[in-house]
Amino acid sequence: MDFPIAILARVSEGTMVHFIGKGSLFKFPLGYFFRALGGTPVDRSKSNKLVDAVIDLFNSKEEFRLALSPEGTRKKVTTWKTGFYYIAKGANVPVVMAAFDFENKKLKISAPYDITGDLEKDFEHFNLFYKNIKGRNPELS
Repeated sequence: MDFPIAILARVSEGTMVHFIGKGSLFKFPLGYFFRALGGTPVDRSKSNKLVDAVIDLFNSKEEFRLALSPEGTRKKVTTWKTGFYYIAKGANVPVVMAAFDFENKKLKISAPYDITGDLEKDFEHFNLFYKNIKGRNPELS
């Protein structure tokens, strides 16, 4: 559900926000559709190079905003992956957090947050933003 809601939210805000997806999604015929929506294919099998590839995307475009899906949309997680953090740090871009608060039927968007380089401090900030958010499946939140 995150993807269609995010696309609709992006349209209502009038701001182009891009996304990345596994390369197989961008093959004919859906490839045209996903590219038109702002998608870029990536090779997820090389996870150690994915962060570098996304940093290169930021550096190669004059304007680029990237949305990444959060952890815990399909299964409960206790720790976050850190790729988004290292992408923001490497591309020298702020992190803007967004959440679909299904309990209150709201879209919550943070102010841009500049990475400090102190991983613990930064993740404390991120966790505070998401603290009371209830996702579509609250047991996974």
